[in-house]
Amino acid sequence: MSLNMKYELVIYSRATPCPYVRAVKRVLEREDIPYREILIDKDPVAEQRVIAWTGFKSVPTVIVARPGEDVPYQDPAPLTADSPRNVDRGSMITEPGEITFENWLRKHGFIE
Repeated sequence: MSLNMKYELVIYSRATPCPYVRAVKRVLEREDIPYREILIDKDPVAEQRVIAWTGFKSVPTVIVARPGEDVPYQDPAPLTADSPRNVDRGSMITEPGEITFENWLRKHGFIE
């Protein structure tokens, strides 16, 4: 159950299957953490937002947002690598592995 009631998780995803999206959802379901999903292949504004953030159509891109908002509650750290994969950018993480994602959730108070 989420300990963080001040913020919500928003997952930028897509309708087609993706192993990274499945892994993120598996962690969230196991930890009973609610989230909101935005499908970039059905929302051109969201798709452009993810491209601006990551340089790619990278899913899942998970953000910590104020309730009802679709952008991170604070600007994510600049991307210093060639790929956004598995990089903790503060209020955003993209294509994380399960352990990295669990640590990121802990850092933001979504799990103990």
